[in-house]
Amino acid sequence: MAVKYIAVEGPIGVGKTTLAKLLCDHYSGRLILERHDDNPFLSKFYKDRKRYGFQTQLFFLLSRFNQQQESFTGELLATHVISDYFFAKDRIFATLNLENDELALYDHVATLLEKNIPLPDLIIYLTASTDVLIGRINKRGRAYEKGFDADYLNKLCQLYSKYFFHFNAAPLLVVNTENVDFTKEPEQFALLIKKIEETKNGTSYLVPSGSLK
Repeated sequence: MAVKYIAVEGPIGVGKTTLAKLLCDHYSGRLILERHDDNPFLSKFYKDRKRYGFQTQLFFLLSRFNQQQESFTGELLATHVISDYFFAKDRIFATLNLENDELALYDHVATLLEKNIPLPDLIIYLTASTDVLIGRINKRGRAYEKGFDADYLNKLCQLYSKYFFHFNAAPLLVVNTENVDFTKEPEQFALLIKKIEETKNGTSYLVPSGSLK
């Protein structure tokens, strides 16, 4: 099948943006990156998740919606579009971060917005262990992620796994990134491209035999 719109997904620190940029270069496409730094509540959220969860979540939801609306025009759909997030994944974070009454309000708004967002031709879901993710988060050195809560990340990974286990709205490619760095291992990236171009409906899997230990 023809793959024009690819969304790269996975928990914090798994390498979504890095892979999205590689894919964009390969396909000479249009890149859509999540605007983390635009969210004025994010740094406060990491200090007090309960207090700032709803504001953080709603800002991300509306920001992603506006970005998607701006990005998808007839002209852009003529080429490849690569995004480092899947719009509907916001619900995963909302489930983890919001109280029941907040989640009900959030869900009402999200349901209205999702109707106007195109589905990707393929979602690439990246996975890795919590220890590996913590290492990658620490390595990139964002100030607000310093001392990242491993328990929070573990719960997030579990919710991601549950969400995509039941996912059937679009073709899904699950890629284990535990022992691979696509930026340093071109043969593994070539294997990923081959898998993408062979994509069909349903879920497929790739476990690269990278050199990382």
